Order: sequence, then C-alpha cells, then structure tokens
Amino acid sequence: MSVKDFMTRKVVYISPDTTIAHAADMMREQGLHRLPVIENDQLVGLVTEGTIAEASPSKATSLSIYEMNYLLNKTKVKDVMIKDVITVSGYASLEDAVYLMYKNKVGILPVVDNHQLYGVITDRDIFAAFLHVSGYGEEGVRIRFLVENKAGELAKIIRLISDEGYNIISTVQMPTKTGNVVIEVQIEGRTDIADVTALFENSGIHIDSIQPTEAKVY
Repeated sequence: MSVKDFMTRKVVYISPDTTIAHAADMMREQGLHRLPVIENDQLVGLVTEGTIAEASPSKATSLSIYEMNYLLNKTKVKDVMIKDVITVSGYASLEDAVYLMYKNKVGILPVVDNHQLYGVITDRDIFAAFLHVSGYGEEGVRIRFLVENKAGELAKIIRLISDEGYNIISTVQMPTKTGNVVIEVQIEGRTDIADVTALFENSGIHIDSIQPTEAKVY
C-alpha cells in the first residue's frame, strides 16, 4: 500500500506573505489544523494551530484588542512557520508514513515528489486506511483464529472458505507474545454464522471468535 493510495489530494494552502490572522480564519472556517505554505509551486513551510497560538499575544498581555488585531494582521506566516518540514513520497509505503508520524510526533506529512506538493497524509487518513484495510464497514462475517505459528495454517483457512464459495474481503495476521498467530478473516455479505462455524469445526479448525459485521460509512 502506497501513500498515494490514501493521501488527501485536495490541499488548502497559503503563501508565506499570508497574515497570521488570515491563516487562523482559514483554519477556523474550513475546520483545518494545519496549512502547507507554498511559494513558486514548492513547499517552503507549514503552519499549525500550535505555531499560530505561540505567535499570538498571551491572554495576560496588556495590549488592547485593537493592538492585538494589528499585530496579527501585520505578522506574516513566513515569520512563524515551521521551515524544516518532514515530508514523504507518494510512492513510500503507508507503513513508512506511519513510522515517520509516530517517530516525529506529527499529525501530518506533506506528500512531495520532485519538489512538488501532490497532497498531504494526516492522522485521519491513517485511521481511514486502517479501517479500509481491516474491512471495517463492510457487511459480512469476521472470524478470528488463534493458531500455531507454522507454515500452511493461513492456507488451510483460506482454502476452506474459497472452496465453499465465500468471498474474502480482508485478512489480517499478527503474531502474539505467546508464539501463536492471530488470523482474522472477513467474509463478504450476509452469511449464516452457524454454517461457517460448522465448516471449520468439521475440519478440525478451532474458531476463537466469530461475529457479523455491519455496513458503515466513514
């Protein structure tokens, strides 16, 4: 999975000469928390709610409301923006993007290739990607197995499902600290749970849990 498959392509951005007041208004009106700063079609910085808050006068200031507004309308984004911006390529793996965000404690990565901004990937995009990959929001049946960590276990499960004519939406495999492996398989559509349970029990494969899933929009 590549970053370009999940990134937000429609990006709202500002120029270095935008005032802090205008940037703050844009964020508030459009429900944004960060704005890339673009100059000559290239990314030169990033403004966040945090940087704007740091640049704004403290509530304890003796300045009048008119003086504060004057400062906010005079100060430019280029004076307060983050200049050393962490970026990611659209061709990088989604896992690479998650690692960069986690390691650097950031909630957004501008997607840059050949010095051009093609989009951004945010923590919300990551959440949506997780839901998509796990099959969440699709109607069907999710089956959880706890099996030995050895070759062929996943193949046996998938073969039984496919031979029965069921369509698999997603599979997730994760090793546990005990040395076993958790395998989750989601089957598409309305399926009788009793029939699926019997299918595996008759084949000697223990089901750890099984539950229906509902269609949801996210």
